[in-house]
Amino acid sequence: MARTKAQSTTAAASTGRVEILAPAFKTIQFLIEGNAPYVQLRFSQKQKNILHEKHASDSRDEGAKKKKRESKDFDALFEEAMYLSKDGKRGLNAMSFKRAMVSACRLTALPMKKAKLCFDIEFDGFDEFEDIPMVYFTKGEPQYAEHRCLNANQMPDLRVRAMWPAGWQVKLRVRYDSDALSSQSVANLLMRAGVQVGIGEGRPDTNRSDGSGMGWGTFQIIDVIEAEPDEQKN
Repeated sequence: MARTKAQSTTAAASTGRVEILAPAFKTIQFLIEGNAPYVQLRFSQKQKNILHEKHASDSRDEGAKKKKRESKDFDALFEEAMYLSKDGKRGLNAMSFKRAMVSACRLTALPMKKAKLCFDIEFDGFDEFEDIPMVYFTKGEPQYAEHRCLNANQMPDLRVRAMWPAGWQVKLRVRYDSDALSSQSVANLLMRAGVQVGIGEGRPDTNRSDGSGMGWGTFQIIDVIEAEPDEQKN
């Protein structure tokens, strides 16, 4: 028979031994909706191949030959900007939601390092190229988007991205340690992530030093379904 927390504490005090309880995992499913466009620009397979060739080539040859700039295939760039699952579905990088929630911890008493251990995002499938865990869209269709930007050398350039207009939806399942967080805390943290951090390109909480957030990628919770707790292992 499994001992209660009080019994474990008493035993630990008498023996000096540390007693660690099994985690009590629970899962909550949220239906979230974008109240701003979500803009996606994944690192394409073509870009990976170019980098691979560059690093694999002789640097002396690379410096001796100045390559002619290739013309851009804008339709191909649009397709390459999006995640596509192995079963042909569009979605988002599941970890973008976790990163947003962890970032939102800066506004709370929960340390970011601890938050990384307290919850995770359950995924729907994997990206066909890099096995990146994905959450699928349940509403919304991508549109072609072309934006002016600055390269690292401050020269102007064009970026082709995929944009889902406001109103896009996903069903997000968050698995959390109920000994560390309450279901309300998880919901509140996700709410902060949606309002104050955002996901994708041009989100409010950007890592760019020029503060180039466009206000894209914000979302709100429109429904909450709390699932049964996972079976605990003793």
